[in-house]
Amino acid sequence: MAKYILKEVKSAADEKVWLHVDRPIYKSNPMWVCPLDNDIRNVFNPKVNKKFENGEAIRWTAFDTATGEAVGRIAAFYDTNASDDYDQPTGGCGFFECIDSQEVANLMFDACREWLASKGMEAMDGPINFGSRDAWWGLLVDGYQYQPLYTNPYHPPYYKALFENYGFQNFFNQNSYVWRAESGVLSEVALEKAHRVLSNPEYKIKDVSNTDLSVAAENLRTIYNKAWALFTGVNPMSEAEAQKLMQTLKPIIDPNLIYFAYYKDEPIGFFVMVPDLNCVIGKFGGRFGIIEKLRLMWDLKVRKSCDRVFGIIFGITPEFQGKGIESAIMTYILETYIQTGRSPYKTFEFAWIGDFNPVMNKMIERYVCATRHKMHTTYRYLFDRTKEFTCCPRIGFKRPAK
Repeated sequence: MAKYILKEVKSAADEKVWLHVDRPIYKSNPMWVCPLDNDIRNVFNPKVNKKFENGEAIRWTAFDTATGEAVGRIAAFYDTNASDDYDQPTGGCGFFECIDSQEVANLMFDACREWLASKGMEAMDGPINFGSRDAWWGLLVDGYQYQPLYTNPYHPPYYKALFENYGFQNFFNQNSYVWRAESGVLSEVALEKAHRVLSNPEYKIKDVSNTDLSVAAENLRTIYNKAWALFTGVNPMSEAEAQKLMQTLKPIIDPNLIYFAYYKDEPIGFFVMVPDLNCVIGKFGGRFGIIEKLRLMWDLKVRKSCDRVFGIIFGITPEFQGKGIESAIMTYILETYIQTGRSPYKTFEFAWIGDFNPVMNKMIERYVCATRHKMHTTYRYLFDRTKEFTCCPRIGFKRPAK
């Protein structure tokens, strides 16, 4: 009899076991924050996740046959809109949790590979999300001593060996940076660029305190589609998606943390930050009912117990990149909000800066003077082991025409 077996998630009871595999793995780790069950559950709900319109997903739980204990979990998925952006059709695996056992990990990786191959895929990335890149994406490989940001993955150090021993290779790294308010400075070069922009009356930086959120959503969409949508793996944002994003953020928005840059009253850049919910939700144990929602609002709005900011999305339209707009936004935040003593936040974290985007990494390090303190790796596994492996191209390479 096999020591370990896989069981596909088919019922609500199966899903509950799958969701809670992580609890015993992290129970003695003070840095781990228990994710909200509904955040992960919704990824696999076809009524919520539009990826199901052009793809499929499957989940398994690994069990020890001797004890009946759940010892691992994984999901596999593909989206034909994204899979064909690469040299070979590429699916994904994610939401991986596992005891320290290569045997269990290999059992789960094999299941993903075989299922994806049966769907026409020739490679798989992991651990990634069956959804947008800003959540549940990449394996933590550096920065285990720091608490994760909301919906950012946290993993034990041994996971790295489990992936690499199976044959996964580094496709790209995602860097996270921290900027501390008490010692926060910007470089002289950044300040010079910023003040040159801010002294020009045709440029303006504004927060959203006096802006209708529907207007802010449309401005964000306009900039995002100009700045990001041409690049591999990034799809244009629709009007409905932009409005949904802003409405989703609405309950936790601090208007002092969302900024837009304008040139002649036309939006040219944005920086969207939110209070990091992981400062609050850890005590919920994955639950998020009415009581937890009220506690969250009390902690955020009344007690103001969240002292960490999560920079979730940043963009400058191509024609204004390199002109100091990003420096102007950061300088405006520093001089009008942080240095005035109005900010209750101690740290500002900037996540998901890919190593394929050296310009953005340089800007964060040299101009913002933030410190890299975490790194996640997105791995790729080619099913044809004789095929040459190539890393993700640097940003600037457009999506190939279909």
